[in-house]
Amino acid sequence: MKSPAPQSNALDRKFSVAPMLDWTDRHCRTFHRKMSKQAVLYTEMITTGAILFGRGDYLHFNQHEGPVALQLGGSDPEALAKCAKLAGERGYDEINLNVGCPSDRVQNGRFGACLMAEPELVAQCVAAMKSEVSIPVTVKTRIGIDEQDSYEFLCALIEASHKVGCDDFIIHARKAWLNGLSPKENREVPPLDYPRVYQLKKDYPQLDLSINGGVKTIEESLAHLAHIDGVMIGREAYSNPFILNEVDEKIYGEVANTQTRHDVVRAMYDYIEEEMRLGANFWHIARHMLGIFQGQPGARGFRRHLSENGHGKQADLSVMDKALSFVPE
Repeated sequence: MKSPAPQSNALDRKFSVAPMLDWTDRHCRTFHRKMSKQAVLYTEMITTGAILFGRGDYLHFNQHEGPVALQLGGSDPEALAKCAKLAGERGYDEINLNVGCPSDRVQNGRFGACLMAEPELVAQCVAAMKSEVSIPVTVKTRIGIDEQDSYEFLCALIEASHKVGCDDFIIHARKAWLNGLSPKENREVPPLDYPRVYQLKKDYPQLDLSINGGVKTIEESLAHLAHIDGVMIGREAYSNPFILNEVDEKIYGEVANTQTRHDVVRAMYDYIEEEMRLGANFWHIARHMLGIFQGQPGARGFRRHLSENGHGKQADLSVMDKALSFVPE
């Protein structure tokens, strides 16, 4: 193994959007970037096998999406190192190792949350990736798994990776039940324990720690930032994406973003046209925009028209124009 490459930690992770399987693809990230220039965006989890042996280009992303982090799923240090090197060459800003996903499919591949039980293997994976890249290598984890949910158990994982040079962790403030709960239930049933993550920051002040799980508003994000370095928001950024329009002002202290929801939708038109010219399906982009008018008059009509008319091969921006007509400006 090579000696560790010098690490660059230029990312400001005060606010980020979580990696979400089947959701945070490049179309979603392009849409989110229309509302925040500063938020760190993540790919959905991509397995090492898909990257190294799959037929598609799983690492493709557009430079306008940045800053963007690649989340990897895997447990073989050599394979992870190869993928990290490829991602670094592509221009990703961060490599993140998934040590938190509780799905059966992930467990069968010996990665995700089950890796919490093997802190030394996680450290080997981190060290292997760090030896190939100069960008940050980070770890996203839960606070525990099954009956292994003591604070000491979490600290053992953190310390093992920190010893090999990992300084940046994202902590989903719930434990995961590897047996008995579905992935959806694992996002909702295990209770949140924010104080445990706050304690981790007190005990390891030298680390950059972000908190994830149950955060739904900018106000909640700011409250967490009084105790922790960063906040990662998940499904709220998908069901109510316009929350991102406040991030640059309220989280990063920049000038207020004055664009309306209609402005955001129309700002996607050039991208949609270009992607469709290259062969993309209209719905594959439009589906990420269903929640933009969440809580607004006409939102239901907007969603219904897009959902009912956006799937066909002939669907194009005229469908979006009609959907917008249901929502008063």
